[in-house]
Amino acid sequence: MFKKKVHWILLALVIFSLALSACEAEPEVVTRIVEAAPEIITRVVTEFEERQVEVTRVVEQTEEVEVEVTREVMVEEAALGSPEKPIKVLFVPSVDVDAIISGGEIIAAALEEATGFKYEVSVPTSYAATIEEMCASPDDTAGAIPAQAYVLANNRCGITVGLASVRYGLPWYAAQIVVPMDSDIESIEDLNGLTWGVPDFGSTSGYLFPSAMFQAAGVEPGEIVETGGHTNAMLALYNGEVDFATAFFSPPLLPYYERQWQYGMDDPEIWRELGESPIRNEAGRTFVGGDPADGGYRVLDARASVADTAPDIFDTTRILALTDQIPNDTLSFGPNFPLHIANQIVAALEEWVDEDNPACLESICSEDFYNWTAVTNVDDSFYDAVRFLMETLGITEEDVLGG
Repeated sequence: MFKKKVHWILLALVIFSLALSACEAEPEVVTRIVEAAPEIITRVVTEFEERQVEVTRVVEQTEEVEVEVTREVMVEEAALGSPEKPIKVLFVPSVDVDAIISGGEIIAAALEEATGFKYEVSVPTSYAATIEEMCASPDDTAGAIPAQAYVLANNRCGITVGLASVRYGLPWYAAQIVVPMDSDIESIEDLNGLTWGVPDFGSTSGYLFPSAMFQAAGVEPGEIVETGGHTNAMLALYNGEVDFATAFFSPPLLPYYERQWQYGMDDPEIWRELGESPIRNEAGRTFVGGDPADGGYRVLDARASVADTAPDIFDTTRILALTDQIPNDTLSFGPNFPLHIANQIVAALEEWVDEDNPACLESICSEDFYNWTAVTNVDDSFYDAVRFLMETLGITEEDVLGG
């Protein structure tokens, strides 16, 4: 009897031992002990389901990230010169803004046809605003700006010159100091303390070069009135708002085109020899005694652009003096403007800007616009004289642009 009890005890221990081993065995063993240990299976399954839920959440988050990354990659920047990103062409407001905008659209259409790029024309409110825009959009702007504005913008953000304008064969122009015809002003010294009308403090001919002349002569004008353009400066003088005014001077064309007007030798108003007043024709050209081809003179200084508004301006004003010669205006590009596109624009303008081109005569070749008749390639050193003058006068970027 005792042996039988021991035998059953040993058999029970073996069964118990097998049961314990089954709990630690591989999954196939688990299926054999489902009935023996259901609580263990429940715990394992529950833990497995929880892990599955956690893994599923990770997968969902990963898919969301992948979608976001894909969307970012698919957003491509529009190409420069496309309808979505046209090339910005800026013009300083030196003459009538409406004339610049309408003429600028003609240039834009010509450039689009020649290069295949899209262009957007604008006229910022001042020379300073033009420079700010070019520096703020360094990779998509081109600007028709004068010498001082170019030097300032080159110093500020590194814009580069593409070409310079030519007016009737000359790569230079000057500033004219204009006074009332009936005033007793006979010399530069007589301007001391008088009210001075300037186009813009950023203007090379309207402000920088006259300032140098006044400093050399020891002249200190009184109040300086910024009028907002060369034509406005002439009108301010005509209307008696200032005592004298400055603006650009381009030499007149002489009878039969026998020779060019000579700086320092010929009178700035040599046409007065005929004893006739300049007349502006329907095409916007100002003549004295007829076309130069017929023995007359063509007047090209800043007053010609306001002869429609003030037909007698040449009878009521006179040129007192001229400044030194000034390098002509530029077509410049933002510091990061693509070189291959700039070269295409320069090549197109070299072909298009021509006084014999009717479309150009309705835009930048017009007396109402900038009166360019051709363009020529120059480099940065062409404007070193302007830099030297600004340094000599102590004119800084802050003086002209502010900030």
